[in-house]
Amino acid sequence: MRSMLKGIGAMGLFMLICGAADAASLRVAPTSLDLTAPGSAAVLTLTNEAKRPINVQLRVFRWTQVNGVEQLEPTNDVVVSPPSTALPGNKDYLVRVIRVSKKPVAGEESYRVFVDELPDPSRRKAGTVTLVMRYSVPVFFKGADAAAPKVAWTIKRSGNGLVLAARNSGDVRLRLSDVQLMQGGREVGARKGLVGYVLGGASMQWPLGGGKAVSGGPLALKAQSDSGPLDVSVAVSGR
Repeated sequence: MRSMLKGIGAMGLFMLICGAADAASLRVAPTSLDLTAPGSAAVLTLTNEAKRPINVQLRVFRWTQVNGVEQLEPTNDVVVSPPSTALPGNKDYLVRVIRVSKKPVAGEESYRVFVDELPDPSRRKAGTVTLVMRYSVPVFFKGADAAAPKVAWTIKRSGNGLVLAARNSGDVRLRLSDVQLMQGGREVGARKGLVGYVLGGASMQWPLGGGKAVSGGPLALKAQSDSGPLDVSVAVSGR
């Protein structure tokens, strides 16, 4: 799987068949894992909130960003134990996420653990929708001397809209949310909630809409990140 699934985030929801819906029951915590060397193992808690048992599958992928495109690749450097299980009703279950590679962590390594609730064919009924959950949990293994994120920002015009581009020359990822672009005291572009990550040594870009009333001057970028609030002046490129 080389191309990243569109809309990847902490959780995805998939619907099968048609009609009335049964509630999905799987919950996963925490929503991300962050380990610093020599730490190499962490725990995810899977919770079945239904009365009936459910089957769950777990897979790990190496997560990279190449030329602004997110990619997932199978990996043997990190494993989950167990990779599949049956969860009893109204119970918690612990699974371990373990970096088994003996190679020292250089900078920060990024992975995604997919936790899938598998559909139960025996429960399918005509005229119903079976909702099953997919969680995508970011997992980071960081070297003790990894450099903090250092991100350069630019705004590009794309048609009548704006695209926020980020290039991170640090080792550690930056998580971006609640973006707002201001010019002359007016909001000219925005994106609420989680926007995404720019990984260490990588670049990413995100469409933000707006752009029709933007002049040639710089914009004020206001946002939230896991390194704290952002409030920086950003140049606009293109016409």
